[in-house]
Amino acid sequence: MTLDKAVAESAVQVAQRWIVAALRHHKFFSLEEANAAIRELLDRLNHRPFRKREGSRASVFAAVDKPALKPLPGEPFDLSEWCRARVNIDYHVSFDSNFYSVPYNLVHEVVEIRSTATTVEILHKGTRVASHPRGRATGKTITIEEHRPKSHRAHLEWTPSRMVRWAQTIGPNTAGLFERIMADKPHPEMGYRGCLGIIRLAGKYSAQRVEAAAERALLTGACRYKSVESILKNSLDQAPPSSPPPSVTPPHDNIRGAGYFE
Repeated sequence: MTLDKAVAESAVQVAQRWIVAALRHHKFFSLEEANAAIRELLDRLNHRPFRKREGSRASVFAAVDKPALKPLPGEPFDLSEWCRARVNIDYHVSFDSNFYSVPYNLVHEVVEIRSTATTVEILHKGTRVASHPRGRATGKTITIEEHRPKSHRAHLEWTPSRMVRWAQTIGPNTAGLFERIMADKPHPEMGYRGCLGIIRLAGKYSAQRVEAAAERALLTGACRYKSVESILKNSLDQAPPSSPPPSVTPPHDNIRGAGYFE
């Protein structure tokens, strides 16, 4: 490394003496003009004979370096980032606030994710198992139809009915919320992630509070995991439910009513 550094520094010194120093008094009024002058002196330097050996820099390049050169890649280098993730039971992995599908038989497996500006590739033990266009939205689910299980039984026994039965151990409102979450998805299993998140909230807050939060979520139509989490975080589940506005306008002296216009 020390020898290579010395050779490189020596080459820089030669370029400074034969190019930079030679042009130090010249004035250039465009980049093209400066480059043309540098190119002429560089060509002259490369063809200048060595003092202690045969040939020149140009002849050494033609004999040694040029035969070893390879053509440039047809496409520019694409910078990529790598990370790992575990496949959820909904056969999707979470990456950059979005969800990407993999073949359902990889549920619970650890996979590698290679991401570029336009693509998300998923690899399992060095083999690519999925490739998706990179999503730019937040919370978007990107699914390839072939990744879905052919039947719920093949999907490791995880079925919508099993999810609902699990929710019933917390309470009827939670079961109803699970049904609503899965019904709002193109495929029921896409709602599994949110359902499991709500079940984990029961371990953090208590089953009673999650059941109350589920009731509030159903009443307000906010049937998402994030909404239930927000209700619990802000203790809205412990607040009395707001009464709906009256559907009939109460009588008042200043309100004439429909009979006035007959």
